Amino acid sequence: MSKRKIESPELVVLDDDSSSNSDSNFTIDEKPACKYGTNCYRKNPDHLNEFSHLEKSTNSSNPKKKKSNPNPKENLIFLTKIHHVKHASQINSTYSMSLKDILLVDKSEFVASAQFNYMHDLEWLLEQYPIENRDKPLTIIHGNSKRTELDHLAEAHSNVTLIKAKIESPYGTHHTKMMFLLYKNGLKIVIHTSNLIEADWSQKTQGMWISQLFPKISSESKKPYIAYDSKTKFKSYLLTYLEHYREDKFTYWMDVIKSHDMTSANVFLIGSCPGRFPSSKKIFGHVRLRKVLADYLKNSSPVEQPDRLICQFSSIGSLGPTEDKWLCKEFSQSLSSCNNPLSPQITKPILIYPSVEDVFNSFEGPLAGGSLPYSKSVATKQPYLNDFFYKWKADTTGRTRASPHIKSFARYSNDYKKLYWFLLTSANLSKAAWGSFEKNETQYHILSYEIGVLFIPSIMNEEKYFFELNESEPDFLVPYDLPPTKYADKDKPWLVDYLLNI
Repeated sequence: MSKRKIESPELVVLDDDSSSNSDSNFTIDEKPACKYGTNCYRKNPDHLNEFSHLEKSTNSSNPKKKKSNPNPKENLIFLTKIHHVKHASQINSTYSMSLKDILLVDKSEFVASAQFNYMHDLEWLLEQYPIENRDKPLTIIHGNSKRTELDHLAEAHSNVTLIKAKIESPYGTHHTKMMFLLYKNGLKIVIHTSNLIEADWSQKTQGMWISQLFPKISSESKKPYIAYDSKTKFKSYLLTYLEHYREDKFTYWMDVIKSHDMTSANVFLIGSCPGRFPSSKKIFGHVRLRKVLADYLKNSSPVEQPDRLICQFSSIGSLGPTEDKWLCKEFSQSLSSCNNPLSPQITKPILIYPSVEDVFNSFEGPLAGGSLPYSKSVATKQPYLNDFFYKWKADTTGRTRASPHIKSFARYSNDYKKLYWFLLTSANLSKAAWGSFEKNETQYHILSYEIGVLFIPSIMNEEKYFFELNESEPDFLVPYDLPPTKYADKDKPWLVDYLLNI
């Protein structure tokens, strides 16, 4: 492990070190201490000269013991590794992986890959692959409307193929984050929340789902490819999703998907593709989520206290002038859907989104706010959202200071002891991502590409109606603390405009 000391006005850290408490890492400074210490974001030289920003040393023989991370029974999702901060190894002890870790598995069997994303740093991306696989076929699906650096860099790599997703509106994006990893002995699908740039895989909280290795169907099989689908129709839906890109270049990857056995997939795909769809075609956005929950979510028995919906995201779109225009109407109705009509009522949604204080206290400082593009021009039109906001807090996983770029939506029991479903997705809180009804709800309109994976307990175990969330060994790794912490009166949601004043 590298012991290189890294110093900056914000942080004094050891590369990926989790256990060094040696006083030799720190120096004595006679200047008065800045009240923000190593969390200070100010760059003014006069301030830096006047106040000390070094971490105080301690000679205590009995330091306060850190709370241990939860140890979920099964790694249904992973979080991305945190790098270049103190105690990174401890933070990364709970089901954490880097992009290099993902691509290193079965590297000798690797054949080709496809990367769906919003932002791409091609040179950095290629460096994450093992050296021997950097010249293997790589397909990149993007949404850039104009020629960019990605196009120039791709021309220098004969193994790289670019596919531009068709986007109908200037307000839509290709926001899907997905990987196809093809091996000689099978295929893996990865659904995640990170852009393909270094900053997204360094000091942020991101999530990912990694499929099992789907084996190749025997050439001797006489069954149709659809016979090798799961009870969640994972393969069928993935093919439908790709068809809506309307791109002939996907033929290769669609044939790859058809040729693999996906009967083991026990999650639902929840996607979005741009377009207007009749409401009877329940295949995308919140309408798709509503349909799946109505068909498959079962509660064992009704309870007196209403369940809770938590929406956690890194950006917010224009949701309408009042809460009942979209958020607490069609969107909440979809998230509240259930197979059991005796299901209890649902509270208004809890919105976990970083406050200004959360951003300034993050590992990245205010620069983390660049990945939280909620703008003042949008926020001033929907002040009612301030009553819904809860802070980003993740002490349980050691990630309170790892600014969230993860997106998740979930339904809990009133006491947060039971998790009825959990969705990990690329979709933020916006109508562009989730869709909105039009023409008296006879159709819905979506602007962006998104993809997510939905976990329903009974799909994994027919006798299980919920994931149990005990502290030491929960059934599911929830990335934030429960119960969530509501904004105090002094708290304000982070707006990307604040970066202009720093």
